[in-house]
Amino acid sequence: VDNRPGAGGSVAGDIVAHAPADGYTLCSAANGTVAIAPHFIKLPYSVSKDLAPVALIGNSPLALMVYPGLPAASVKELIALARARPATLNFASSGQGGTGHLAGEMFKMMAGVNITHVPYKGAGPALVAVVAGEIQMLISGLSSGLPYINSRQVRALAVTSPKRVQVLPDVPAVAETVPGYEAGSWYAVLTRAGTPRAIIERLNQESVKAVNSPEVLSKLVAAGVDPETLTPEQLGAKIRTETERWGKVVKAAGVKLQ
Repeated sequence: VDNRPGAGGSVAGDIVAHAPADGYTLCSAANGTVAIAPHFIKLPYSVSKDLAPVALIGNSPLALMVYPGLPAASVKELIALARARPATLNFASSGQGGTGHLAGEMFKMMAGVNITHVPYKGAGPALVAVVAGEIQMLISGLSSGLPYINSRQVRALAVTSPKRVQVLPDVPAVAETVPGYEAGSWYAVLTRAGTPRAIIERLNQESVKAVNSPEVLSKLVAAGVDPETLTPEQLGAKIRTETERWGKVVKAAGVKLQ
């Protein structure tokens, strides 16, 4: 494993995009890298032309979390509070243009509320700001938010998946109050475009086997990830659909990198 953070995962993507097309260099990428970053960053490669989908690992819904002292115990109450106090509530995110930021912008548009975005340098600092009451709310990944939710340092009002999730069965989905709302992260494996089909199929088979193994499966679920496997073709279609969907949110909300 060679960790190459930066530019929403695009640094790692660039390495794979210029690696030999032999299947020995893979990229573990989130949706932010392949479906969101291209709307903000002028990439030195093309996701559709230079990277080849291999396998989906799973989906991770986000959680709408608030400062425990906020007088809102449900999404309905939060919307009512935001409408009664327009432009006075703030929502944090792990960074400008990230999944949490765009999920918040989508919530604003669909719920008809005026809340102010405050970007932080990562999910950790954003969560700490909500714990301290510095910020009233945020939408962030379950994998990072669960420890704070379980310790009651933040209050989870809802999850962003279409339905409730196994790890938080008593927490409703945002869609139960705001019909049609859905946002989340997903994690996939990609390699260099031009890699022989037989190699991609073998990599897909081994990825599926790994995801379905009891040890990996239990760890994914515990981290708030809903395991899902797709064929390379299905993953490619998912990337195209998600790229288009988030592009519409970016345009409608007028989101730009600062």
